[in-house]
Amino acid sequence: ITISLGDSHRGYRVMGTTSDYFSHFRYGKKQLLAFAQGKPFNGVFDAVIGAEIARELNYQVGQSIVLSHGIGEVSFSKHDDKPFTVVGILKPTGTPVDQTIHVSLEGIEAIHIDWQHGTKIPGKGVSAEQVVNMDLTPKSITAFMLGLKSKLGIFTFQRSVNQYQPEALLAILPGVALSELWQMMGVVEKMLTLISALVLVASLLGMATMLLSSMKERAREIAVLRAMGANPWFIFLLIEMEAILITLVGMVVGAGVLFLGLLATQQWISEHYGLFISMNLFHNSTLYYLGSIIGMAILLALIPAISSYRFALINGLTVNK
Repeated sequence: ITISLGDSHRGYRVMGTTSDYFSHFRYGKKQLLAFAQGKPFNGVFDAVIGAEIARELNYQVGQSIVLSHGIGEVSFSKHDDKPFTVVGILKPTGTPVDQTIHVSLEGIEAIHIDWQHGTKIPGKGVSAEQVVNMDLTPKSITAFMLGLKSKLGIFTFQRSVNQYQPEALLAILPGVALSELWQMMGVVEKMLTLISALVLVASLLGMATMLLSSMKERAREIAVLRAMGANPWFIFLLIEMEAILITLVGMVVGAGVLFLGLLATQQWISEHYGLFISMNLFHNSTLYYLGSIIGMAILLALIPAISSYRFALINGLTVNK
C-alpha cells in the first residue's frame, strides 16, 4: 500500500494512496475499512474522508474541498485552482484513519505539477482540465505498507531493507513500535492494577465487617442451632460458606455486567477510542485472580467465623430485659 504525505486540509492530514488501500488495509481485529456513504476514489480529483472529518466539518458526499501545502491548520499556500470532491465517507474506526483525507497518488501529483520547492511556479499555471490528460505517474512516495506471507522472515526482511544501498530506507515494525510505547506506559497500567487491588481489599473488608456486625443480630439463630445439636465447627463452616457464596455471587454478577456492557458498547468503544476489547473474559490469569479472591474472602471471613465458633450457648438463649 503506497503512501504519499505532505498536504493537509484545515489541519487534517492528506494521504495519497491507491485503491489497494481500501482492499488490503486492516485495523483492529483485521477489520476492513467500510463506507458510511459513497465509494472509493476513482478520478484524479476524488477524495475519501474519515468519519471525524465528516463529523467535525459537517462534510457530505459531493462537498468540494481545497487542499493546502504543508501540514499547518492555517496555510497561505493552497491548491485552490484544483479542488477535490468528496466521493466517500468512511465509517468510524477509532484510528488516525478517521482524521485523514484520502486521495489518489495521481491527485497528489496533479496539484504539485506546477509547483516547485513548496511554492507555485510563477507564470506556469496548469488548469484542472489540462492536468487530467497529463502523465501523472508519481516520481516518488513517502512510504509504503507491506504485509509478508511468512512471519518467520520479518526480521530478515527488515534488516535487508535497512541495509539497502541504492535508497535510504527504514523498515518499521508497527507491532514492535506499539509494544515499546506500551512499555513506556506500563506505570499507568501498574497504577490501575494497584487501584483495582485496593478496591477489592476494601470490598472484602466491608463483607467481613458486615458479617461480624450481623453476629449480634443472629445470636438467637446461632443459639437455636447449637441447642439443636450443631457443634461449633458447623457454625464456623456455615459463616465461611456464606462468605464464599457472597463472593461467588459477586463474581457472577460482575462478570455478567461486564459481558453485557462489552456486548453493548464494544463497537462504540472501538469506533471512538480505538480500543478493541476482547469478549473472552476467562483465561489462565483470570482463573488465578478469581481463585485468589476466593482465598482472600475465606481468610477475612475467619474473623466473624471464629466469633461465631466461640459463641456461648447461654448468651444466645438469655433474654435481655
